[in-house]
Amino acid sequence: MLQYKGYTGVVEFDDEANIFHGEVLHVNDVITFQGSTVEELRHAFIESVEDYLAFCAERNEEPSKPFSGQFVVRVSPELHRKISVGARLEQTSLNAFVTKAVQEKIQQMSI
Repeated sequence: MLQYKGYTGVVEFDDEANIFHGEVLHVNDVITFQGSTVEELRHAFIESVEDYLAFCAERNEEPSKPFSGQFVVRVSPELHRKISVGARLEQTSLNAFVTKAVQEKIQQMSI
């Protein structure tokens, strides 16, 4: 995966065309790139993101953000109750309690 300005690109290799091609993940728009070497691929990825940002600026549109910082999680009523009790015991908000739990899990996974 490639990273640039908060955007993530995923890459695949096309054996028949002998070329790498990729796509930017987690945006509402389609942003693609390709290259025959790793250096070309990185350059094309950065150029595609920059072109996308420039295109949005020309149109006075907000570029699609990869992540808003908000997402909905559905859990069982029993787990919801346990999370609520845990947050209360730690004297914190439900959001802060869940954020801390997720951060700890991500650290364990070394992401």
